[in-house]
Amino acid sequence: MYNKIILVGNLTRDVELRYSPAGTAIAKFGIATNRTYKDTVTGENKQEVMFIDVTVFGRSAEIANQYLRKGSKVLVEGRLVLDQWVDSSGQKRSKHSVVAEKVQFMETKAEAERNRSYENSYEAPQPQSQAPRGQTQPKQNNEIPSIDIDEDEIPF
Repeated sequence: MYNKIILVGNLTRDVELRYSPAGTAIAKFGIATNRTYKDTVTGENKQEVMFIDVTVFGRSAEIANQYLRKGSKVLVEGRLVLDQWVDSSGQKRSKHSVVAEKVQFMETKAEAERNRSYENSYEAPQPQSQAPRGQTQPKQNNEIPSIDIDEDEIPF
């Protein structure tokens, strides 16, 4: 038997951190993943969005709480679990969620800061260094190029 899931998506809400009575950190958050496909009938490109709840334990939970915010892009590797409960009206309910074994940040620190500045609609001014007279300052390009990869090109 093998139960392994790998997801890449964006956080749909900020991380909720709690501690068990034994002192183990437990972080919960949601991610949204999407896939684009072509409708066979209309030939139109469509998107399918999935919302997945994720639970992380231990030091990884504390790190996720410290660095991740709503909108952060992450890769989650873990196992699929079935949560079951009885709601307030007595109905049996269930849903699938992921218990993460590994959470990898998919943004650079600069991208995360830029996203947070857009969120707050304030961008910190960039320091300007002065070049000596008669010399031109080389142009710096700190942008990381993005690669547009179709889901069909991913080997797993």
